[in-house]
Amino acid sequence: MTSLSTPVQVALTGHPVHSLTFPCEPETAGRGRKLVRDALGAWHFDDLTDPAELIISELVANAARHTPCHSIRLLVGRPSAIRVRIGVVDRAPSRLPVLSPSDVGDESGRGLVLIDTLADRWGYTLLGSHPKRGPWGKETWAELKAAP
Repeated sequence: MTSLSTPVQVALTGHPVHSLTFPCEPETAGRGRKLVRDALGAWHFDDLTDPAELIISELVANAARHTPCHSIRLLVGRPSAIRVRIGVVDRAPSRLPVLSPSDVGDESGRGLVLIDTLADRWGYTLLGSHPKRGPWGKETWAELKAAP
């Protein structure tokens, strides 16, 4: 039997990225909020929980509303010691997110405006590159910066 002389520690930067695949439907937002809470709690970034939960909810809602995908992958990563990246991967690379103004009375269309307000930065990354078929999907992501 082998024993550890030092306790196992969670990596505070880099990998692993917390990642789960769920159906592409609005109800997945609740599972996304739990994933965000769990990851941020493990990294001791509890002060980012509220904006991160709103961001993942909006990213899931946009994927469910604007893509024909059956499933999406939710990601919560830590690209640096002070940054958290929240993303949703779908298989609809031709449906790119576009920030457009909305009026106060609009019942929808404010998700990216909210993300733009809450996040330090956001965008999308096309995934895969086949010479004839092009990318197979995209990740729409937002980053939050923790207080030093």
